Amino acid sequence: MPSAVAQSLVTQQTRTIGLVVTFISDPFIDRIVDGIEDEATSAGYSVFLSASHADPERELDVVETFHRRRVDGVIVLASRVGRLYGDRLGELGVPIVLVNSQADSEYLYSVSADDEQGARLAVRHLLDLGHRRIGYIGSAFRPPSSLRRLAGYRAELEQAGIPFDPELTVVPGTTSDVESGRLGLEPLLTAGATAVFCYNDRTAIGVLLAARKHGIDVPASLSVVGFDDIEASWYVTPALTTV
Repeated sequence: MPSAVAQSLVTQQTRTIGLVVTFISDPFIDRIVDGIEDEATSAGYSVFLSASHADPERELDVVETFHRRRVDGVIVLASRVGRLYGDRLGELGVPIVLVNSQADSEYLYSVSADDEQGARLAVRHLLDLGHRRIGYIGSAFRPPSSLRRLAGYRAELEQAGIPFDPELTVVPGTTSDVESGRLGLEPLLTAGATAVFCYNDRTAIGVLLAARKHGIDVPASLSVVGFDDIEASWYVTPALTTV
């Protein structure tokens, strides 16, 4: 039986996929990794996994290393590398799929959630509860998806006849989603927010922690909505509403 190396020289395929993630501990990413591994295994592929810790230069180095090891393709999750180094990635000539990120190149493909529509659903829920001062806490290290969710937030407010108030949007300068929620709540409360739409569920959990610290009753005095429906959101108290 031919070795995998000899086989790859003949077929020009190694039956391997490189997978780059920001943080292995992120529950949203964890679910995607499980799905990728299941699909890859069923198709006869092996997956090489590397974490970048949200460093775009490190992500680029990992992708180039995967390329040198002759992987058949690379998947990059929740990264800024496509936006910052799209042209350079395209020059590698290996198919690259960006998940929850985008870039223009014939070799770069992207898969993402419908951020704008999801945001509109979240804001519509808060509007239906009677809220008019709705805040948004975005993500500093995921700008494209954060901006798309902000666009959905603004569009739904506009449809409801509510003018956009920049004081009700906060993007804390941290790579920790939970810390973003902790830091983001206070300025929104100062601006008169009665409800908060959060970039993701981990951000919403940070808001719940900050609200508890301030003695704010959720949902009686403050409504909070997340995004992603991660497993952790099922177990927090009070229960987290999420899309």
